[in-house]
Amino acid sequence: MNYFLYNPKSNNENNDLNIITENGQNDCQVAMKICLLDLDIAQFATQLSQDDRVFICGGDGTLHYFANNSWGIDFPCPLYVIRSGTGNDFLNDIGQKDNSTFIDIREYLKDLPEGEINGKKRRFLNGIGFGLDGEVCLGVEQYKQKHPKKKANYATIAVKQLLFTYKGPRVKVTVDGVSKEYDDVWAVSTMKGKYYGGGLMIAPTQERSSGKLSVMVMHGGARLKALSLFAGLSKGSHIKCQRIVEIIEGDDVRVEADRPSTLQIDGEVYLDVTSYAAKTRAALEAQDVSEGAEDAVFSN
Repeated sequence: MNYFLYNPKSNNENNDLNIITENGQNDCQVAMKICLLDLDIAQFATQLSQDDRVFICGGDGTLHYFANNSWGIDFPCPLYVIRSGTGNDFLNDIGQKDNSTFIDIREYLKDLPEGEINGKKRRFLNGIGFGLDGEVCLGVEQYKQKHPKKKANYATIAVKQLLFTYKGPRVKVTVDGVSKEYDDVWAVSTMKGKYYGGGLMIAPTQERSSGKLSVMVMHGGARLKALSLFAGLSKGSHIKCQRIVEIIEGDDVRVEADRPSTLQIDGEVYLDVTSYAAKTRAALEAQDVSEGAEDAVFSN
């Protein structure tokens, strides 16, 4: 059986469930379409066999929802993704450029880092950060509300923020216990993948398979200089300007700002955030070991 899990809010609520073809022929005549937002994923997984196929229809927001609501569940059959969302940064990162060939994403979902925002913990596929990226994601949401039938342009919204409205906070970034402070921060993004914002290569040196995170800090400089760097984000050339852009690799990240900022995690927006944390699987496992040791001491 082929199962389509669709998100009615994906792709500006224009999700297309009829785009799967293999070798030019429809291979999904025996299929069931299920609204992902109404699905008990744990129960659904128990009904699957290795002969089934599950197709998740949507973009990064849909995958973020699926990853967090299916965490810890083992699926006996392949999980495929149909590119039909506003942004497809995760698929770009793993090399699925269209819907002619599908990639089983089960292994990718087992090694996701954890972000913590205001005490709320969420797994993320692409990245978490605040500053300009959070403001742009907020702008995209606002645009969709005003123009539900149109596709938001991340780049246009970002340029307007860069030129006119955005004001950068002072930020303290701590990676694996080493801290550094930055003034006038345009963006501080902690990335599992290379991309965010519908194809912006914010962390071109990041390798998803490394198990590490890349923290990209863009800070200081005049607005026009920041704008010129933004023009190179689609190819990752912004990192050549090391006076303004720094990338730090690590497992355990904490970011603190001197005033509230808008944060995004896989495009999901949080308002008035002053700090966030992100940990790889290795950091989470080390934390569990440390907490277990402390519990053993206190119990004795």
